[in-house]
Amino acid sequence: MRTFDLTPLYRSTIGFERLAQLMEQLAPESGGGYPPYNIERLDENEYRITMAVSGFGEGDIDIEVKEETLVVTGNRADEKQDREFLYQGIAARGFERRFKLAEHVEVKGAELKNGLLNIDLVREIPEAMKPRKIAVKSGKVIESKVAA
Repeated sequence: MRTFDLTPLYRSTIGFERLAQLMEQLAPESGGGYPPYNIERLDENEYRITMAVSGFGEGDIDIEVKEETLVVTGNRADEKQDREFLYQGIAARGFERRFKLAEHVEVKGAELKNGLLNIDLVREIPEAMKPRKIAVKSGKVIESKVAA
């Protein structure tokens, strides 16, 4: 359940749907913080999301980018419970994590190693939007000799 009810906004405004959707996406998740994750900056335009997904294999994790939102979903195949647990502290539930991506941020790749899922992101700014230097040339004054 979201902490904000934006229904009145939809009723009384026209053309602000995108703003309301953005506010809903930025609202805190009620997933209880599972699985834990880190977001780190590797370089000026490179980022990495690291998620602790112990017990999940490559086939259990789905990564999708849709409308500037990165969605990471984990669903483990149901195992037959032939074991009797005295205590079960390892989470075996599925999950879904959403990350809002800024403009021009793309997923470069993903790797699952030692129970950690690393998702590498890169911001690729188009050439037309990159700052560029304009060379300043000195103007030469051309003297013309006029016959008197």
